[in-house]
Amino acid sequence: MGNQCEESGVVIVGAGEAGGGLTGMLRQHGYTGKITLIGDELYPPYRRPPLSKGFLAGEVTLESLYLKSAEGYARHQIDCRYGIGVESIDRDARTVRLFDSTTIPFRHLVIATGGRARRLSLPGANHSNVHYVRTIDDILKLKEQFLPGKRLLIIGGGYIGLEAASVGIKKGLKVTLVEALPRMLARVTVPELSAFYERAHKARGVEIFTGVGVHSLDGDPLVTEVVLSDSRRLAVDLLIVGIGLIPNTELAEACGLEVQNGVVVDAFNRTSDPGVYAIGDCSNQDNTFLQRRVRLESVPNAAEQMRVCAASICGKPMPNNSVPWFWSDQYDLKLQMVGLSQDSDQLAIRGNLDRESFCAFHLRGGVIIAADAVNRAADFMVAKKLVAERIRASVEQLGDESFPLKSLLPVKGA
Repeated sequence: MGNQCEESGVVIVGAGEAGGGLTGMLRQHGYTGKITLIGDELYPPYRRPPLSKGFLAGEVTLESLYLKSAEGYARHQIDCRYGIGVESIDRDARTVRLFDSTTIPFRHLVIATGGRARRLSLPGANHSNVHYVRTIDDILKLKEQFLPGKRLLIIGGGYIGLEAASVGIKKGLKVTLVEALPRMLARVTVPELSAFYERAHKARGVEIFTGVGVHSLDGDPLVTEVVLSDSRRLAVDLLIVGIGLIPNTELAEACGLEVQNGVVVDAFNRTSDPGVYAIGDCSNQDNTFLQRRVRLESVPNAAEQMRVCAASICGKPMPNNSVPWFWSDQYDLKLQMVGLSQDSDQLAIRGNLDRESFCAFHLRGGVIIAADAVNRAADFMVAKKLVAERIRASVEQLGDESFPLKSLLPVKGA
C-alpha cells in the first residue's frame, strides 16, 4: 500500500477484540502507515467470551484474556491510547477528537465501538449487587459476591444468562433464572433446542421460570427480594442481568453516518463515507452469503470483518461471504452453531438429545441452512461445509447416523 502519511494513517475507535485484532491484520496485509488504537477501557484489547466462563469461575488469569502483550503492539508500531474515549468525529476535517481535547487526523477511520449491556430499567437496578457481564470491571465486581451458597438470580435466558448459570452451579451458588419470553433462547433457536437447554439446566440444579418478567426490585442499599410479574417473590443475594446488547453507534450517528441497528456497512465493511469503516458488534453488514443485511454479535464474525476491513484498507478488497457461526460452553455441553435457523421449515436430529450428544440440522425448502451441534465436533465440521455449500438433503438422511454426512458434499474436481 505504499508509504502512508505518518500523521494521518488508520485510526481505530474501539480497543475491543475487533479493533485490537485489526491492528495485527493490517500489518499482515502490508500496511506500513501509522495505526492508532483508541479504547475507553484501561485494559488492552481482550477476549470477551471467557469473561462469563473461565474468568468468572477463577480458572483463567486477567493477563490470559489479553489478545497480545504490550510488547506485541510496540513491535507492530501501534500507538495505543487506553482509558480515554473519542468525543467526536469530524468527517470533513478527517479528525477524531478525544475527551482530553487531543485531535488525531486520519486517512482511514475504523469504528469498532462494540456494544454495551442493556440495562434493567427498574428502581434499585443501580444497587451494587446488580451485575452485568460485558467488561473486565463488570466481572471483577461480580466475583467479590459470586460465592458458594449465595442466592443468584439471573434475568434473561440467552447465552450470557445460561453461561453464567452454569458457572454459578459449578461454584456452588443457588441459581434461579427468569426469562420473560415463553422459552429460553427464543430469539436464536428453535423450540426443541430451547427445551433441551431448559432440561439440561434444571437437571443440574437451576430453578427456571419462563414467560414471566421482573416487576420490581426490593431492598436498600442492596436488592434483597425480586418481585416477578406473577407476584411471586424471590429472595436474592445478587443478580446478573443478561437482557441483550445495545450497539454503540452514537459517534457514528453524530457524524452523519448511516445507522440502522448498527453502523450500516457494505460487504467490504465500508460505511456511507469512503475511507470510514465499521467492524464488530456495532456494524450492520450486507452479507453476500446470507444475501441480506445482518448485525451479528460473535467473535468469528468480528474476526472475518477484521480480515475484510484490512484487505479493503490495503487496496485488496474482498467481500464478506462467510457463513455465520457461534459457540457456547455450558457445563460439559459444547454447543457449536453454524448458519441462522430462524427461517427453517424442517428439523432433523442426528444423535440423542437425552444423551446430550446430537446435531440438529435446520432446513428450508430442503436446503440445509443451519446446524446446532452439542458435543459433536466432527459432525459440526461437516455441517459447516454443508451449510456453506447450500446442500440439499432429506430429514431421513440427516437423522440416520449410519448415513455418512460427508457423502452429501460435492466431489472435488467433479
